[in-house]
Amino acid sequence: MSDTHTNVPSMVATELPARVPVAEHEACPVTDVLRRIGDKWSVLILALLGRRDYRFNELHRSIEGISQRMLTRTLRSLEQDGLVTRTVFPTVPPTVEYSLSPLGETLLTPLSALADWAVTHSPDITAARHSQIAAAES
Repeated sequence: MSDTHTNVPSMVATELPARVPVAEHEACPVTDVLRRIGDKWSVLILALLGRRDYRFNELHRSIEGISQRMLTRTLRSLEQDGLVTRTVFPTVPPTVEYSLSPLGETLLTPLSALADWAVTHSPDITAARHSQIAAAES
């Protein structure tokens, strides 16, 4: 891309080698974040926590089909990444509440943009898939 182009997304404007080495791809911060939010439950959990704080069981009841073990693992991973904050209150039994961290809150805008794009272009993607399937069958 030349410097004369404006509004070129940084992802497209960034120079990449002719052949991207595996190690470079694996070490890429974008790859790392996409792995984190690309799992089955993280985006949904982030979206729920973006609305308000939740206690564990309340969050578990809010997500149909997630096991307690998977919710625990996902919350721990999001907490390790600094996206979720876990607060333990000294009650009997202890009350645990989850919320988005300030870093997690900054992820809501790009996630929302991706969600908006997906909803807008879902019919186009579906049509393209059907077209490819029809072409393969003929």
